[in-house]
Amino acid sequence: VQLQASGGGLVQAGGSLRLSCAASGRTFSSYVMGWFHQAPWKEREFVAAISWSGSSTTYVDSVKGRFTISRDNAKNTVYLQMNSLKPEDTAVYSCAAVSRYHYALPAEDYKYDYWGQGTLVTVSS
Repeated sequence: VQLQASGGGLVQAGGSLRLSCAASGRTFSSYVMGWFHQAPWKEREFVAAISWSGSSTTYVDSVKGRFTISRDNAKNTVYLQMNSLKPEDTAVYSCAAVSRYHYALPAEDYKYDYWGQGTLVTVSS
């Protein structure tokens, strides 16, 4: 599966952005999807993941209550709605996919098999 992330940009603190990740292929619903981010000079970190059906989600503590991951299997797209953005959310955000037969909702980046290119989110104070 090929992934294409979009939706990044510059936003003021307290603002919102919605990231999208479009997937190629007809088996999108077979994949668990995740979002990760990587800030300058830092390691890539888990943000959120969603099950193949969309019925289950998980988030890193720092974004709970502010970010929402969702998916539309008919459109082969996963979203990350980011509200109440903070300067510390500034990073390159990447989407990733792994077969639902391998893992449920992994937070470890090495468990994902497919990655999209990142989209930059910059939050100004």
